[in-house]
Amino acid sequence: SGDEEGGREEGGGEEDGEGTRREEDRREEGSGPEGRRAGDRGAGRRPPAGAAARAPRRAVRPARGGDRRLPRRGRRRPGAAAERHASRPALRARRPSGARRGRLPGVQAVRPGGDRGLRGPHRRAARRRRRVLLGPAAAARGTGVPPARDVRGDGAGDRGRLPFPAHARRVRPAPDRRGPARGAVDGARRAPDDAPGRGRYPLHGVGAERAGRAARRGLHPLGRHGVPDAVAGLLRGVGAVPAGRRRGHPVQVRDPLPVRPPTLRADPMARRTEEPPATSSIVTSSHYEWGDAQWLERRAEVPVHEAPFSVYEVHLPSWRPGLSYRELAEQLPAYVKDLGFTHVELMPVAEHPFGPSWGYQVTGFYAPTARLGTPDDFRYLVDALHRAGIGVIMDWVPAHFPKDDWALAEFDGRPLYEPGDSRRAEHPDWGTYTFDFARTEVRNFLVANALYWCQEFHIDGLRVDAVASMLYLDYSREPGQWTPNEHGGRENLDAVAFLQEMNATVYRRCPGVVTIAEESTAWDGVTRATHHEGPSGFGGLGFGLKWNMGWMHDSLQYMSHDPIHRKYHHHEMTFSMVYAYSENYVLPISHDEVVHGKRSLVSKMPGDWWQQRANLRAYLGFMWSHPGKQLLFMGQEFAQGAEWSEARGPDWWLLDPDYGAQADHRGVRDLVRDLNTVYRHTPALWRRDTEPDGFRWVAGDAAEDDVLAFLRYDGDGSPLLAVCHFAPVVRHAYRIGVPDDVPAWHEVLNTDDGRYGGSGVTRPDPVKPEAQGWHGLPASIRLTLPPLATVWLRPA
Repeated sequence: SGDEEGGREEGGGEEDGEGTRREEDRREEGSGPEGRRAGDRGAGRRPPAGAAARAPRRAVRPARGGDRRLPRRGRRRPGAAAERHASRPALRARRPSGARRGRLPGVQAVRPGGDRGLRGPHRRAARRRRRVLLGPAAAARGTGVPPARDVRGDGAGDRGRLPFPAHARRVRPAPDRRGPARGAVDGARRAPDDAPGRGRYPLHGVGAERAGRAARRGLHPLGRHGVPDAVAGLLRGVGAVPAGRRRGHPVQVRDPLPVRPPTLRADPMARRTEEPPATSSIVTSSHYEWGDAQWLERRAEVPVHEAPFSVYEVHLPSWRPGLSYRELAEQLPAYVKDLGFTHVELMPVAEHPFGPSWGYQVTGFYAPTARLGTPDDFRYLVDALHRAGIGVIMDWVPAHFPKDDWALAEFDGRPLYEPGDSRRAEHPDWGTYTFDFARTEVRNFLVANALYWCQEFHIDGLRVDAVASMLYLDYSREPGQWTPNEHGGRENLDAVAFLQEMNATVYRRCPGVVTIAEESTAWDGVTRATHHEGPSGFGGLGFGLKWNMGWMHDSLQYMSHDPIHRKYHHHEMTFSMVYAYSENYVLPISHDEVVHGKRSLVSKMPGDWWQQRANLRAYLGFMWSHPGKQLLFMGQEFAQGAEWSEARGPDWWLLDPDYGAQADHRGVRDLVRDLNTVYRHTPALWRRDTEPDGFRWVAGDAAEDDVLAFLRYDGDGSPLLAVCHFAPVVRHAYRIGVPDDVPAWHEVLNTDDGRYGGSGVTRPDPVKPEAQGWHGLPASIRLTLPPLATVWLRPA
C-alpha cells in the first residue's frame, strides 16, 4: 500500500543491513501456521484502486520450509514520496496535522506500545535509522532479536547499553489490549484473563486519553535492573506477569522537559503489596475456597434495618498485636461471638504506608495490608467470622489519599486522580489529596473498588469515612480557599453523583450488603433512596445507615457533667429523638472518641472509680435501648481506663485473674454480653428502629430527678420499658406510667446488678400496674430506682 511504501522510503538508506533484519523478523513472525494463513488470505485480495499507477511490487518467492522471504528494500528516487502524498489529498483531509485523537470507548483502552525509547526513527550522525521491536506474541515463540545498542527515552531518560539482550523470554506475555492476546509458548491465540471489558466497570484507573499522554511523557513499566522493558509494553495488565512475581508496577516518569527526577510508582490496582515500608506490588491470584455460602444466602433475606445490628469496632493490627490474619481467625470470632455482637467493623485494611494513620491514608486500594498476611489469609479471617455467624463491615476511604510520590499523587506527572485546581485538590485537615470525582475514570476506580471488596472478600458492609468532607467544597476552608460549584453553591455536585452511583451499584450488585455513612452534618437524605428528591433539590445519597454523630456528642457531653449539674443539661439526652427518624442511624462510640486526649469511655465519667463504672453501665444500657443500631470500640467493653494506642492495643491484662481489680472490668464486660443477648432476643429493640411508631416517651421531662423513661414496641405491639436513672441516689416508689393492657412487668436487665459490679438494687419479683394514670398513660407502676443505673422491663 501507499502507507507501506512511504514507510519504506522513510526507512531507506540503511547501511548496516538493519532493514534486512526487520524484514527477517517480520518473516519470522509470519512463519507459524497463523502467519501462513494470514499470508494466504492476503495473496488473494484485490488490489486497491490506483494501485496500477504505483511502482510494481516484486514477487514474493517461497523460501525453503514453506516460509515466504520478503524482498530487501532498495533506494528510491528523491521526491517520490512527496509526489505520492500530493496525489492523495483525501488522506490528508482525514488525518489533519495536529488533530487530537478522540477518547477511546473503554476507560482502560491502554495503548500497548511501551518500548517507545527503542523503536521508531533514530538519528546518529548523518545516518537515520528505524528500529522495530517484535511484539510479545512473536517473542514468546522464541524469535531472536539482536541486542539493542543504546537506550534513550522520549525525554531525559537513561543512556547506555541494555544490561541484557532483547531476546524472547519464555513466560506468559502481556496481552495486547487492542485485541485477543497470543499465547505463551505455542503461539495459539487466546483471550487474556484480565482483559478490560466493555461494560460499565472494566479495569479502572487510567483512561485511554491520559494513558496515551503518559506514553508520550515517557511513562514506562520497569523490567529487570530498572530498565524499561522493551517487550512488556505500556501499562500492561496484571495478567502479563506470572503470579507471585514482584512487579511494583514500577513505572518511570520521564518528562520531555523534566521538572523532577524519575520516580517509581506502585500499581494503583495491585491486589497484593510488599509489607511497608517496601512499596512494590506483587502479582497474585486467589485459590481460596469459601465456606460461607449459607451466610451469604441468609444475609440477603432480611434488611439490616429490621434485624439486630450490634457492632464491635476493631483495629486488626492492635487488637492482639503480633497476630496474623489466620491467627486472628482463631481468636476474634470466638471472642465476638461470646460477647453477642452481630458484626465486627474493621478499621481500614487496605494497604497504607503509615501505621499510625490507622489505615485512613490508603495507597493500595485493592490490596489488604501485607502487615498481617496475604489476601487469601484475609479471606480466611472473613470466612471464619461468617462461619461463626458474624458479619464483617470494613471502613472504606474514598474521600482522600496521601501525597506519597510512589502512589496515586500526580500519577502521570500531573494531577490525575486529584483535581487540577489546588483549592479543590488539597485536603486542609489531613495534608492529603482529594479525589477528582468529576473524572469518569476516578469514579470507576472507586466504584469498582467498593464492588471489589464486597465480591472478592465477601465484605458485608462498607462504612464510608469522612463523607462530610466530600459533600462540601468549603469543608475546613476559609473564604478564598475554595471555589463554588456551577450554581454558586458550596455543595460538591460531583461527589454527590459519585456517592449516589456507588451506593446504587453496590446495592444492585451485592444483595444484603449495607453501606454506612460517617456524615457529621445535617445533609438532607443521606439514607434516602437516590431517586427520591428531597427539600434540598437532591436525590438521596442512597446509604443504608448513617452514624448519629449528634447523639454521640450530646450524650457524652451530658454524661461528663457531675450528676448534681445534669438537670441543667437534660435536653442533651432528649434532643436526639427530635431527628431520630430523619435518617437510619447507628449510635457510634468509635475509636475517634477514645484517642488524642479525649480519654477512654469510662474515664469520661465523673466521680470516683465506682461511680465511673456505674455511670458507664447506665450509659451503655441507655445506648442499647435508644432507637438505632449500636457500635462500640474495642477495649470499651471492659472499661479500659487508658486511651487506645495503636502501638499496644487494648489493656487485656485488666481481665487477668491475677489483677486485683479484674472483677470490676469483668463486670462491665459481662454487662455488654447480657445487653447483646437481651437485645438480640427482644425484637422491640431493633425491629422498628426506623419507624416513629416504635417509640414513645414516658418520662422525658424529669430533669430534676435525672430520669428518662420510654417504651419501645415490637411489630405486634409488644413493649419494652426502659428507665434510666443518672443520679447517685436510690429513689423509692418512683411512679412510672405504663399501658393498661400489660398485667405485670418484670426486670430483664438491671445495670446495678451485683454481677456487673453494681450495688445490687434489683427487683426479682414481677411488679403489677396500678389503675392510677401517670405520664399520660392509663396505668402506672412504682419502682425502686437504683443509683446510676438503667433498668429494662418486659411484660411478665
